[in-house]
Amino acid sequence: MNTFHSPTPFLLESGETIQELDIAYHTFGTLNERKDNVVWVCHALTANSDVQDWWPHTVEAGCFLDPGKWFVVCANIIGSCYGSTGPTSINPATGEPYYDAFPKLTIRDMVNAHILLADALGLERIHMLVGSSVGGFQAIEWVVMQPERFDRLILIATSPKASPWSIAIDETQRMAILSDRTYGEHRPDAGHDGLAAARAIGLLTYRGPWGYNMTQQDPPTDEIPKDHRACSYQRYQGEKLCRRFNAYSYMAILDAFDTHDAGRGRGGVSAALARIKCPTIVIGITTDIIFTPGEMRELTDMIPGARYFEIQSEFGHDGFLVEHEKLNQILMQE
Repeated sequence: MNTFHSPTPFLLESGETIQELDIAYHTFGTLNERKDNVVWVCHALTANSDVQDWWPHTVEAGCFLDPGKWFVVCANIIGSCYGSTGPTSINPATGEPYYDAFPKLTIRDMVNAHILLADALGLERIHMLVGSSVGGFQAIEWVVMQPERFDRLILIATSPKASPWSIAIDETQRMAILSDRTYGEHRPDAGHDGLAAARAIGLLTYRGPWGYNMTQQDPPTDEIPKDHRACSYQRYQGEKLCRRFNAYSYMAILDAFDTHDAGRGRGGVSAALARIKCPTIVIGITTDIIFTPGEMRELTDMIPGARYFEIQSEFGHDGFLVEHEKLNQILMQE
């Protein structure tokens, strides 16, 4: 992991500033002399800048993020807890972690941090910008802000604007965190139980009934079960997230998620998407209940010249992580 440090105040869309900014990032492959082989990946909610860590079989030889061909860059979003400035970072004004005093972020703020890093790395032109889920929020925002910077755009299971349905999912997760009385205490494990419950709620929407019914069936028995496989899975996934994340960063990103509107200040979503100049591929997942195939087709129709592909999957929104073979098949032939 690399870290870019900016000692100058970073202005947020709200008007607040972060006095000093750290941006953690990973690179894979080698930048060629012409600097025309850059692929920038924008990550989703609780992922990190190590694309190989969370997106299996994509940053490999013969795959669409082949490091032998591309110089792949991914930056950890600000507000997260994987090296970029976030709620558990030290506030220079107090010498203590920000915790709940961390300023409110927007997707646009996250993209401005990407721009800061890209400029610092001397990456004036980006051949391909890739974003899935919340990463797609960032990708849409960035290509609308700087349409001339990109040669190609890949959007997977995402949206140009947070929908009431997705905001309601986020609010339900916030309610779970806020119901934990330890949330607000200035320690990194505050809100632990609430975060675990929030993750369990989120997983229901990531996988949907098809994924659960296929993978979490109880084994056959004539006895009354003392526990259910689906129950232990929910508890395990909640605890698993708590071991690598914290409630303050989770809340910061959920809040930013809900601000996403590529059309804000630009005459609406359709006008904003009309700015996109590069060839665009949009990929939906048949069982995604967060960003439905119908919504993905609508997104495609609003981007000039965009083409739509669909992945058949039983894994819902998480299909973009699980169905790497189908994803590579689509993107390697385009």
